[in-house]
Amino acid sequence: MLNMNRRNVDYIARYNERSSYPLVDNKLKTKLVVAEYGVKTPKLLQVVRQQHEISHFREMAEDLAGFAIKPAKGSGGKGITVITGRDGDEYIKASGSRVDSPFLERHLTNILAGLYSLAGTPDVAIVENLVESAPSLAKYSHQGVPDIRIIVFQGYPVMAMLRLATTASDGKANLHQGAVGVGLDIGSGQGLNAVQFNRPITLHPDTGLALENIQIEAWDEMLEMASRCYEATGLGYMGVDLVVDANEGPLLLELNARPGLAIQMANGRGLLPRLRAIEALKRPHFTPLERSRFAMETFASN
Repeated sequence: MLNMNRRNVDYIARYNERSSYPLVDNKLKTKLVVAEYGVKTPKLLQVVRQQHEISHFREMAEDLAGFAIKPAKGSGGKGITVITGRDGDEYIKASGSRVDSPFLERHLTNILAGLYSLAGTPDVAIVENLVESAPSLAKYSHQGVPDIRIIVFQGYPVMAMLRLATTASDGKANLHQGAVGVGLDIGSGQGLNAVQFNRPITLHPDTGLALENIQIEAWDEMLEMASRCYEATGLGYMGVDLVVDANEGPLLLELNARPGLAIQMANGRGLLPRLRAIEALKRPHFTPLERSRFAMETFASN
């Protein structure tokens, strides 16, 4: 198993250039840079940089049924507000609760003030198109959109898991808050085993569905997208978070230069042997497609 100290010293410090951090610590910069490498993200509707621009938000959102507001420099899902519908002057959140325009405008003000940014510094708010999860995955999650975390090392996807929201996680796909983590076979995108609060489970606690039957759509495409983020950022060790949209297919949500280690629990196996296998390669593969295919063949569960 890869532990925190070894991850920090042998992989993050060694393979991640500090100059690349601003690219992944800022969702707006991430969107712009990965677009140049053919990696799709949710459509950008508005960027709010100054307080006076908040008045434009109400006009922009007037005809929208759903959208997501995110702090550009937020982490761990903090400060993200997802609106899934409208009822007159009220906006309906993913949890089903209702808020009005003044509430959302105050939220934008808080984002600009840096309430959710990594270092408490002034931030920028981005408003994105609402992600509509593919039905095949949406049925497994409680309220929130399920996402897929892929660990990418030197451009090779080495381990993956699906994160499913629960009542305990308040509709967020955050394992520390109680989301379910389902380990995924790199070779096929098939579910392996699942955990919640680091304990093995077989059924989703809210939906009651069996988690071993999960199969991720467009798996080859997702692995190649994740691999492409290496060229886009230059980061040797990162977490790539993707979703499968019902209309757009795979989309990148964000990148993480310091991905957590719970993915090992979800997969029931350690990262270290896979990382060492990549380090031992005599001839690295030069294209994202070659790297993703190599990973599918080498790290497939037999």
